[in-house]
Amino acid sequence: MTSLQGLFVPMITPFTADGELALTALEQHAHRVLDAGATGLVALGTTAEPSALTAEERELVLDRCAGVCAERDAPLIVCAGGNATADSVRAVGALRQPIAGVLAVVPYYVRPSEEGVIAHFTALAAASPAPLYVYDVPYRTARPLGGDTLVRLAGIPNVAGFKHSVGGVDAASVELLARAGETTTVLCGDDRFASALLALGARGGILAAANIAPAAYAELIAAWLAGDVARGRALGHRLDALGAALFAEPNPTVIKAVLADRGLIPSAAVRLPLLSASPESTIAALRAAEAAAVTPV
Repeated sequence: MTSLQGLFVPMITPFTADGELALTALEQHAHRVLDAGATGLVALGTTAEPSALTAEERELVLDRCAGVCAERDAPLIVCAGGNATADSVRAVGALRQPIAGVLAVVPYYVRPSEEGVIAHFTALAAASPAPLYVYDVPYRTARPLGGDTLVRLAGIPNVAGFKHSVGGVDAASVELLARAGETTTVLCGDDRFASALLALGARGGILAAANIAPAAYAELIAAWLAGDVARGRALGHRLDALGAALFAEPNPTVIKAVLADRGLIPSAAVRLPLLSASPESTIAALRAAEAAAVTPV
């Protein structure tokens, strides 16, 4: 089993009020979440709005995240690849930063067969300079995967595990953990279902809500990994309303609004086609954080 377990925070990309990269704020935020107990960072995931960044901006963001992780001796997972296998192989193979893992999404929109998904990840794993993690998020890809396919993916050489984001705990989730949980690493990707998957044997999480409450989510994961069922269950229940509030509008709009309200990033700006979170959603998230006894980082 790969040693990557614990809390990995998928980093936002802070912008100035004028919409430019706020790289100093990004670096400061990375240090804050690591100070609060996060194991490592994820660069250029969905929460970072990578599709709205230029290639040059993506490199700048990756450089800052890699720099912080090198300074702190923390593992960095980098998202790379898309829905075309040849382009994804080139993107993954071109990664040169010292990285602990590569996160690649199940091909989206084209809806390949499950055999096609297996062939796609076989090619990516062979090209990857670091252990590969399969990002299974059918809500975004429209390509759900069955339990047998997940277990077969886990057996591909250099596939180390999964970011499992299926919107619940379904039969495939149970089958993956029952049949391959001892030999692969499952990291929860749905904030509201993290506690349930950890109870089934997941080894950590890539949780966007941890941008707001890294200490609480690190404690949640640590409790389940230590076998403290009562503590893990209580923390999961306590954090549920916060997770719901932070995803009331498209990710990462509410997260950025909360951080901006606390003066932790220069603005709540996102890039089109996303729109900034409404005042109502921002207030609800701030209240949820307060009710959960969470002070945003």
